[in-house]
Amino acid sequence: MLVIGRIGRAHGLRGEVTIESLTDKPELRFRIGNQLETDPSDRGPLVIETSRENNGIVLLSFTGKLDRSAAESLRGTKLLAEVKIPKPSAGSNEFHISQIVGMKAKKSDGEVIGEVADVLDHPAHDTLVIKTKSGQILVPFVTKHVPKINIDSSELIIDNFEGIL
Repeated sequence: MLVIGRIGRAHGLRGEVTIESLTDKPELRFRIGNQLETDPSDRGPLVIETSRENNGIVLLSFTGKLDRSAAESLRGTKLLAEVKIPKPSAGSNEFHISQIVGMKAKKSDGEVIGEVADVLDHPAHDTLVIKTKSGQILVPFVTKHVPKINIDSSELIIDNFEGIL
């Protein structure tokens, strides 16, 4: 189960909510009739009653939550769906966060630095959060600093790290 969105503020009086879409396929994930699990789990599952886009914002309403106060009670809820993540092809530079989190981070000489704890989405580029024995470090997730990623062995190489480590 992956987080595909987060419920924002109520929109209007008929139970619609704004959605922070965290999926590359909102038209597929947010279809009318789809049932979504939630985090926290006691707020769901939720069945999509209406789905539309307004000025680039996804608006949804859910069965049984068709007034503003019911919609407002869902604010901050994460929406989850079962998503099949294809294994990237050889040489691909596209990965899903769930394939990166948990990987061992190593220097080019093989010394283990730590483990990828998270991937932060920043405007310029993604940033890896590496959990080390002495705390956390942030590494720009760009080819200059992460030249090699091996999905099969669940390892990535960190290089050119002057000032990072």
